[in-house]
Parts: sequence; C-alpha cells; structure tokens
Amino acid sequence: MTQAIDHVALLPAYLAAGTALLALLTDLAVARRAATLAVTAAGAATVAVAAWAVGTGPVRDTFCLADAPAACSFRADPTSALVATLFALLTLGVLGLSGYAVRGLPAGEYCFLLAASMTGGVVLGYSRDLITLVVALETLTLPLYALVGLRRRSVDSAQGAVTFFVVSVVSVAVTLLGAALLYAATGAVHLRALAAALADGVPGELTTLASAGAVLVLAGLVFKVAAVPFHAWAPATYDGAPLPIAAYLSTTSKLGGVVAVVYVVAIGLQPWLDVVGPALAGFAVLTMTVGNLVALRQRRMVRLLAWSSVAQAGYILAPLGAFAVGTGRTSDALALAVTATIAYAVFYVMIELAAFGSVVVLRGGAVMPAVSLASLDRSDVDGGEIEQYRGVARRSPWVAAAFTLALVGLAGLPPGLAGLFAKIVVVRSLLGGGAGWLAVIVALNAVIGLAYYLPVAVRLYGDRAAAEPAAVPAERVAGPGLRPGWGAPLWSGLALAATTVVAIVVGFAPQLVLDAAALVAG
Repeated sequence: MTQAIDHVALLPAYLAAGTALLALLTDLAVARRAATLAVTAAGAATVAVAAWAVGTGPVRDTFCLADAPAACSFRADPTSALVATLFALLTLGVLGLSGYAVRGLPAGEYCFLLAASMTGGVVLGYSRDLITLVVALETLTLPLYALVGLRRRSVDSAQGAVTFFVVSVVSVAVTLLGAALLYAATGAVHLRALAAALADGVPGELTTLASAGAVLVLAGLVFKVAAVPFHAWAPATYDGAPLPIAAYLSTTSKLGGVVAVVYVVAIGLQPWLDVVGPALAGFAVLTMTVGNLVALRQRRMVRLLAWSSVAQAGYILAPLGAFAVGTGRTSDALALAVTATIAYAVFYVMIELAAFGSVVVLRGGAVMPAVSLASLDRSDVDGGEIEQYRGVARRSPWVAAAFTLALVGLAGLPPGLAGLFAKIVVVRSLLGGGAGWLAVIVALNAVIGLAYYLPVAVRLYGDRAAAEPAAVPAERVAGPGLRPGWGAPLWSGLALAATTVVAIVVGFAPQLVLDAAALVAG
C-alpha cells in the first residue's frame, strides 16, 4: 500500500514525456523540421526550468510505502534538481547541434527519441529505489539504439547500434540479477532501506548472496559509463552514430551511468563499501589507463574522443573508489568523494559537448540542405580522419579556438580552466581519502593524455595545404546559411558558442559547480 501521489514532484517527468509526444505530433501535423526542432527545444528548456523550480523548493517524496514512509521511490530535492536540469540542458545543446543532421533523417522520430531519452534521464535523477533506477536508466538508453542506427545505409551505423544493443541487454540483465539477489538477502529495494538492512547485518548464510548481488549491480551500472572491461561498445557506437548522437552518447548517457553509480554506492551500498570498493577502484584504474593508452593509436577523430571519454570515466569513478579502499574513511571523506565525482562529471560533460560540438560544426557544416545524408560519402557525415583537421583554423578560427579550448580542458591544462579544476578536485579527494597511490595513477594518466590531446590541437593550426583534400566540393554545399568548405549552420554555431561560453564561465568561477556538487553530496 502506498501513500497519495505528489504530482508536483512528478511535474518535470510529465513535461519531459509530454515533450516527446509533442515532438511527434508536431512532425505529423506540420511536417517541418524547423518546427519540430523548435518545439522539442522549447520543451527541453521548460523541463530544465521546472526541474530546478521543483527541486530547489521543499523536499517532496512520493511513491512511498504506507508502513515505511522513509522508503520512497521518487524524491524531488536539490540532487534531483541538478541532475534533471543537466539532462534537459544537454538535450537542448544536442538539439542545437542537430540542425544539419535532421536534413537527411526523419525529424519527428529523431526529436521524439531524443526527448524520450531525456525523460529517462529526468526520472533517473528522482529515482530512489533499484527498480525505478534501472527502468529510468533503460528509458534513457533504449531510444539511443535507434538513434545510433538512423544512418540507414551506413554499415558502421548498423554495426554500432547492434553492438550497443547486445552489450546493453547483457548489462541490464546483470544489474537486475544483482538487484534480485540483494532483495532476496535484505528484503529491500529502496536505497535507504537497503542501506539500513546492510548496516543492521545480513544473516551469515545470506552474506555471500548479498555480496554477489552488490558486485553484479555495480558491474551492470558501470557499463553505462563505458568503464573497462565493459567499454568495447563505445568506440564503434560513437563512430557509427550521427555526430550529434555521438555527442549525446558521450555526455548524457555517461552522466546517467555516473548518477546511477553515485546513488547506488553512496546511498544504498554505503555500509558495504568494503565489498564493492575494491572493484570500483579497480574499474577506475583500468578504465583511465586503457582508455588513454588506446587513444594514443587512434587515427579517426570520433574514435579518439570515444577512447578519451573512456579514460575520463576512470577519473570520474576514482574518488568513490578511493574512499572505499583508502585510509581516511569518514563521513567528511565520503562527502568529499561524492562532491569530486559529481563536480568532475559536470565539468566533463560541458567540455565534451564543446569538443563534439566543434566536430559537428566543422564536419557537419559541409552538408547542404538539398542533399540527403544517405547519398553523401562517409567522410561527409562522420568525424573523419584526424589528419583532415590540419589547418582548419585558417578557415574557421573561432571554431578551431573552441575545439582547442575543449581539448586542453580535457587534458586538464590552462586555459581550459574547467578541466584543470576538475583534475584538481579529483586529486584533492584522493589525497583526502588516504589513497595517495591512486592520485599518482591519475597524475600519470593525465600526462599520457597530453600525448594525444595536444597533437590534435596543434594540427588544427598546421599547414593549410594538407587540409585541402578534406573540404567538400563547393557544388555540394550550395544552399542558404552555408558556405563552401567547413562552413556551419547557424544553430550549430550558436550551440557551440553557448557551450564554450558556459565552459569558460565555470572555468573562471568553478565554485558554482563545486557548491552545487557539495549541496548534492550533503
């Protein structure tokens, strides 16, 4: 038996789902791509405003058990406000980058699937039990299978979608199996009730069952952040997807995995960090090391960014792993670890969106309205080879500057101050948690990252002659709002500019992010 439903707490989820339906209806009624994109963008902006307004007011719990009011499946608080707002704003940014993409893709389906995925992300921010969390995470992920495969005549797109689907199905099965084992051992699925049951002690004959369940839940969730050894899907999927969807995967999908891991580890499994902590630390070390080493050998731009995102996932997971295996295991150390994880994730998604946005503008801007994406050569619709970016700063200096800022931010160097502060926050939390050895590994991996981030940034300002073959012939880019070569549609440029400005602002005022992350951790 449950208590009365609080519909105000559910308002952001209602608006997100309504945005998905409205996008589809707009496409059916008006059949104009611009109108469908505009309606979906307006819906995403409305969701962000509503999520922030509801979440920053009084805490609202709903779907609570009548005999256990503290066991609630849905909670509207500052944590959910931050998460839901981020998902809505990231969706809005990807929609801005999608102007060229929908010229060759079904706009209604494209916007509907994006909004449906956003709905899963919004609900994920409010989820406070294992079942709701898994359902929200899969609602976030399921539309992405179709979005990755929307380039219908592309073999790479189909392969990426199938790979993503198969591995994701396995991961959710593992997660649900772990949740079932935890429920069998503790009788609880609500995160706080699960933590209380684990703290009170599991009967000896069920300890092994609960331990296996905890590890399986964690293993299934880290798939979403592309952590090693559950990372193989990411490079092929990113490279096969339309460029804006690759940007969405590398930011929103990864953010969903991070939120799920933080909720489960910091709330539900906190009393049993001795069990899941070593696995989490191992995931972090393997992920950052493998991601950086493999990125060194990449020749395609999207694959380099994909392996870079794998390495970044290791940095995100490191603070929680450090708390679990370090010597300074206090409540303050846990709050610091959660703050570092959330802050790094926020810094990362902003910088990563700017990096992919630069690729979208540079490559996607060459697609003209009169030509279907399916009829264009592969090099015109994907990220292309890294060498093709040589000298683009001479044609698009502002876009190249934004791309360079994103690359040095991912590397953790000035003037990419957002990335620099993100690395500092992680290292500080590792040292504060008594895991100095992990801080050394993070520092060494950051140095390895310089070996592939900086050469790409330098190549943007290289000899122009080497970049000429990458340009698309002028007759293939005729059309309003575009110019020959590496031109950009207006809205994609504006989305990139807005993302870059936000990254610069939080670089100079990182306390905005740190305070929000600390509020969530508290």
